[in-house]
Amino acid sequence: MFRLKLPTDPRWVNIVETNIEEILTDHAFCEQKAATNAITIVVKFPEKTDLVTAMLALAQEELSHFQQVHQKLIERGFTLGKERRDEYVNLLYAFQRKGGSREVHLIDRLLFGAMIEARSCERFKVLSDNINDADLRDFYRMLMVSEANHYTTFLSFAHQYAGNEDVDKRWQEWLDYEGEIIKGFGVKETIHG
Repeated sequence: MFRLKLPTDPRWVNIVETNIEEILTDHAFCEQKAATNAITIVVKFPEKTDLVTAMLALAQEELSHFQQVHQKLIERGFTLGKERRDEYVNLLYAFQRKGGSREVHLIDRLLFGAMIEARSCERFKVLSDNINDADLRDFYRMLMVSEANHYTTFLSFAHQYAGNEDVDKRWQEWLDYEGEIIKGFGVKETIHG
């Protein structure tokens, strides 16, 4: 579905299971950052009413996920801890084009969101298929569906607002870039790590 170039090795879950507190803390902050990304789109493109409406709903859902992950931490006797730096997201952020029109910036911001949601969904599937913890297995399966919906939302809006931009070509560039950078990840107990 996502056409990701490099699937996550299922053995990554073995790393995750060595430190559930770390994966949950990292995951909580991923949800917070996803909400922030949606709000940033609202702030930068307030004239696009349908996009604003969708991003507000998405931000609310992401904050709800943040709350759910936080609850999983509490249930296990953990605390949230400090925010972690997400090198994967930072590398994707740097791939966004710096010049050009507002429309170019919007398309890249939407594709940036789609890319993160695609990889997160893929990671949640790997977790739901392989983690031994039954509660987390069900939790990540539920979140996987939500992330897939977010991915399609971002891609749909990128096509809707494409103008003269070849969104499919630019998406392929994103997929190629992500396929290269992801080779250095999948070795830590974090969602993208």
